[in-house]
Amino acid sequence: MPIAPMTHTFARTGLRRASLPALLGAVLLALVVAACGGDEQKGPAAPQAPSGAVTYTVSQADLGGGSPTEFAKVFQTAYDTSKFPAASVYAAAAKLKPGEKLKIGFVYVGSRLDLGYNQAAYEGSQWLEKTLKDRVEIIHAENIPETAQVEAIEEQMIQQGAKVIFATSFGYSANTKNMAKKHPDIIFLHQGDLESLQNYGAYFGNIWQLEYASGIVAGKMTNTNKLGFIVAFPIPQTLLNVNAFTLGARSVNPNATTTYVQLNDWCDPSKQAAAFKTLQDAGVDVITQHQDCTKTIVEASERAGTLVTGYHFDGSASAPNSWLTGASWNWGPVYTKLVADILNGTYKTNVMFAGLEAGWVKLAPLGQKVPDDLKKVAQDTVEGLRSGKIKPFTGPIKDQSGAVRIAAGVQPGDTDLQKIDWLVEGVTGNSGR
Repeated sequence: MPIAPMTHTFARTGLRRASLPALLGAVLLALVVAACGGDEQKGPAAPQAPSGAVTYTVSQADLGGGSPTEFAKVFQTAYDTSKFPAASVYAAAAKLKPGEKLKIGFVYVGSRLDLGYNQAAYEGSQWLEKTLKDRVEIIHAENIPETAQVEAIEEQMIQQGAKVIFATSFGYSANTKNMAKKHPDIIFLHQGDLESLQNYGAYFGNIWQLEYASGIVAGKMTNTNKLGFIVAFPIPQTLLNVNAFTLGARSVNPNATTTYVQLNDWCDPSKQAAAFKTLQDAGVDVITQHQDCTKTIVEASERAGTLVTGYHFDGSASAPNSWLTGASWNWGPVYTKLVADILNGTYKTNVMFAGLEAGWVKLAPLGQKVPDDLKKVAQDTVEGLRSGKIKPFTGPIKDQSGAVRIAAGVQPGDTDLQKIDWLVEGVTGNSGR
C-alpha cells in the first residue's frame, strides 16, 4: 500500500554482484569516500560489495571546514557512553541478507522543497543515497503533521520494508517513541530529542553557533538598531537561536534589540507575510526567522529592501540584494555516518550534538552588501566558535527581566543549552512560556 499521495519512493538499480569464489565467503570491501568539496548535494560514491563492512570517511571540505577527526569523535563518544547494546544485537537493519538493500524512511513535516528545514533534511538524504547507492533505498513522506498521523506513516513505511526511519521534525518525538516500543527491531532516529531508547536515537546540530555569527553581521548592518526574529513555536531550539542571534548582535552593537514575533506555525505564508509587515512598520531593518519554510520572508525582504539573514538553507539566490548571511545545516555526512554504522552493526543509540568543529552546521554565503571587513569578522567568528575560543553563552547572562540566568564564569554544555526556556536581555516580545 503506498504511503500517501505526497510520498515519493525512489527505486534504484540492482546491486553489483561479487565475482569472488563462494568458498571465500563474504567479501569485506571498504567504501572510501573521496574528497569532493562542501556541496551537500554532491555526495561522493564509490563501488562496493553488496555485503560486507562499510567504511565511511569524509574530508574537511565535505564538513564545511570542520575536522574529520572531530566528526568521527562525536559518534565514537556517543557509542562509548551509550547504555544500550550495539545494533548488531537487535536491529533488523544490521542483519540484512547478502545483496539486500537497507530500506530507509524519511518523514518531513513540510515540503521537501521548502527552501528551509525540510529541504535541508531532504538534500541530506540525497547525499546519503548517492554515497551508499548500492546499499540503501529511501522512502520519503512529506507534509506529515506532528500528530498521530506520523505513526500511521511510519507504520506504512515499515510494512514497505523500512528498517530505519528518520523522524526529522521536533514534534514527532512522542509518537515516534510509541512506534519504537511497538517495533523493537526497527531503528528510529529523531532530529532534536534529548532522550534515547534502545532503538530510538537522537541527534541535532549546534546551529545556534551560526545564529550568533549572523547576529554579529546583523548588529553591524542595522541602521535603526531594530532587528526582528519571526519564530514558529517557543521550543528550546527556537529560544536558543533567538538568544544566540541577539548576543551576537549586541556584542558589536550594544544598542541593538531583537523583536520576537511568534506565529505558532512552522510554515504559514500568510502569517509570515503579516509578521514581516508588522516588523517593517515598526522600523525593523534586519529580519531573520526560525520557520521551516523560509521562502516567504526572504523574498519579502528582497521586495521591501529590508536586510535578511537566513535559516536552515542557503536562500541567497532568492534575495541577492538583501541577503546578509545565514545558518545552514550539513546533514548529508551525518546521515551517512549513522547509516554506515547501522549497517556495520556498531551503532548504539544515544543523544548526539555537534557543531562547527565537526562540520554538522555551516555559515551560508555572505551577501554582496556585506563589506569586506565585516565578512572577515564573520569568518573569524566562525573559526573562533569552531575552535572553542569564542563561547557566547559564558556567564553572566541575563534574561529579559534582568535576572542572571547563567552565572559568571559558567559555560553551559550542549544539553543545558538545548533546555533553555527564557529569552536574553535585549529581546522584546513574549514567548508565552
